[in-house]
Amino acid sequence: MTLFEIIILAIIQGLTEFLPISSSAHLILPSEVFGWNNQGMAYDVAVHVGSLLAVMIYFRQDIGRLVVAWLGQGFSRQQSADSKLAWWVILATIPAVIFGFLLKDFIEEYARSALVIAITTIVFGLLLWYADKKANLSKNITQITWKNALVIGIAQAIAIIPGTSRSGITMTAGLMLGLNRESAARFSFLLSIPVILGAGLLATLDLLDSPAAIDWYALLFGAVFSFVSAYACIYLFLAWISKIGMLPFVIYRLVLGVALLLFVLL
Repeated sequence: MTLFEIIILAIIQGLTEFLPISSSAHLILPSEVFGWNNQGMAYDVAVHVGSLLAVMIYFRQDIGRLVVAWLGQGFSRQQSADSKLAWWVILATIPAVIFGFLLKDFIEEYARSALVIAITTIVFGLLLWYADKKANLSKNITQITWKNALVIGIAQAIAIIPGTSRSGITMTAGLMLGLNRESAARFSFLLSIPVILGAGLLATLDLLDSPAAIDWYALLFGAVFSFVSAYACIYLFLAWISKIGMLPFVIYRLVLGVALLLFVLL
């Protein structure tokens, strides 16, 4: 890849990992539309490391509080709000692990196309609009139940299909369950930590078995620009989401989806 492609793809990864517009779709599209070379496993690991560091640093206090509460009260009868939330993050991660293990090869072979991305971008964009417009939006993150967590976790598992958007579908599920926008977003971001970590570890294992040469400068630039864009994205999204709602992202998804359909069909 050229330096321009390295930086652009890293910024795309950092921004779209946490916005409800699908990071996998945007990372696949440059090769589909512009004919860019595939970024490769090593680069995927680097940009995911950047995104992971961004969300962990931003939520460092939350993570520390949840870990301490889980270790101290997670196995007792008297659960605190934080220990329960830690359990709900774990519970909601399980469906993604199962779906990913069972369907990864099938999705890689049959679903990574511009047509699939176009359809899922539009369909799940409309679903996000419906959830944001019709949902109750009255519950905060401490009011999540294990049933809510399981539903959000199953929704997250569906995001293995490119174009769905992991953050988008988990926020959609959270809104439909009555969470306010900020709480739906915060729970979605907390859920991203084990998912990104797991994906990064799997990609690292694949990388260790690969004989391909590694461009360390590409990895460094990718990780740094992914980190910066992801951190800025999380900060601004949480600051603005209660005010602007999901409509701007819905409009973007619909425009992108229609443009992709035209690109594929014409």
